Amino acid sequence: MEIIKKYNIMKIKGDISEQVEDQVINEYPFTIFIDDEELITLLCTPKSLKELAIGFLYSESYIDSIESIDRIHLDEEKGRVYVYLKYRKTLNEKLVGKRTITSGCGKGTVFYNVLDSFKSKKIEKSLPLDIDNVIQLTKEFNHKSELFLNTGGVHSCALCHRNEILYFEEDIGRHNALDKILGRAFIEDLDLSDKLVITSGRISSEMLIKTAKRGIPAIISRSAPTSLAIDMARELNILLIGFARGEKMNIYTSFPSLNF
Repeated sequence: MEIIKKYNIMKIKGDISEQVEDQVINEYPFTIFIDDEELITLLCTPKSLKELAIGFLYSESYIDSIESIDRIHLDEEKGRVYVYLKYRKTLNEKLVGKRTITSGCGKGTVFYNVLDSFKSKKIEKSLPLDIDNVIQLTKEFNHKSELFLNTGGVHSCALCHRNEILYFEEDIGRHNALDKILGRAFIEDLDLSDKLVITSGRISSEMLIKTAKRGIPAIISRSAPTSLAIDMARELNILLIGFARGEKMNIYTSFPSLNF
């Protein structure tokens, strides 16, 4: 499945016009089925689809371990993934349908149910970081954003150690990009208690919840956080940094865990 599509367009710059070939990100409807029942359609970039499905199902509390999954069948041509579970979570079954449209990308197709109100736990151990770590990681993060440089139409997300990027994904939706890296970490059973997330998009309460549920102690963005995300990060002891661009950044929470 192609990630980029090419179109002939007319480009205008002042008094100059020319026909050029433009690269545009492929917007791909991707439907998740659980035990042959349609759950949701995400609008995404057709890459790392298995990771996206698993990350989304974990974020939405449909699964709590990789052992919950019996098998997965991915049909890229039809834009579908079929996830078959070994068992259904009783509490989750009762709450199916209690959905709230969020501010997520992809026309609000991402949703959160009421399970989220008690799935996030306070981070007990903070992640010590130097300002130089943040600058170095965000610089490397920006250089990896090839799809954005080519199309201008995607968000990026990375899972990092203090000094290196482990996973990197791009997608038309910031939630999708985050779910892809969390899905991969979930599949590989990676300890996330000493990791951090970098995102190109706004840090909303939904993005904060996704990281908190995995016990990730820090999230950094080159964009802005919302007020609710800041309040939640302070309550959960999560380091939250916004507007991380070059040597500039705003630190909203957990100041003692940063070395200046």
